[in-house]
Amino acid sequence: MTTARLALITGSCRRLGAHIAARLADAGYDVALHAAHESKAEEWLIDRLGSVRHHVFAADLDQAAAVAALPDRVVEHFGRPIDLLVNNASRFAALDAGAEPYADVLAHLGVNLAAPVALAIRVAALAGRAGAAVVNILDQRIAHPPRDQLAYTLSKQALAEATRTLAVALAPRLRVNGVAPGLVLPTGDYGPGQEAGVAAMMPLERLASPEDVADAVAWLAQARSVTGQVVFVDGGAHLRSFERDFVHLGR
Repeated sequence: MTTARLALITGSCRRLGAHIAARLADAGYDVALHAAHESKAEEWLIDRLGSVRHHVFAADLDQAAAVAALPDRVVEHFGRPIDLLVNNASRFAALDAGAEPYADVLAHLGVNLAAPVALAIRVAALAGRAGAAVVNILDQRIAHPPRDQLAYTLSKQALAEATRTLAVALAPRLRVNGVAPGLVLPTGDYGPGQEAGVAAMMPLERLASPEDVADAVAWLAQARSVTGQVVFVDGGAHLRSFERDFVHLGR
């Protein structure tokens, strides 16, 4: 019988979620990877996992039935309760010209709030003992929101508050904390030299790496006396107010 702990990380086949999965595997977790649709993890992650027991689960977090079934599928596959849930998957979209704000807000709240809350509640119900944990991946903008990506920002602010509320509601069986990264993995929207320009604006004059964020997740996972907290991993970005999203800065 395996003694390894079991982690479910949503949105973990690529980008930041993949780095979190790799770090948890290094810490001794078996890993339940997740993608919205049938997907294969990035090759570097597969190589990194090596002999670590892992499996990819497809579930559209826009769909209530898929969200409700995901923890049970993981438990059935691995044959034991989930020790750690990392709510990393996010919807991130600017409000397009002509789009309906009502629908846009609801779409972001579905993936970025309702799904993480529902997953946490179900993981708590399935937990075999006190000591399981949830880490919600937030965003440094919850401290000083910019005027861009309104629906996304509102959904992350809501998840930050849900982190505190769930910490109360699900104790003592489940601890619930959050990690709020800044700019970590710039997309192709960033121009040459822009990443360095943004980094220079941070109080620490640097951006966090994916490994920095993953280390914070791993620490919260085993910090048995910590719950209801948000750790900012952002080079100090949350200490300053930026009028625009980082993609508009440092050019």
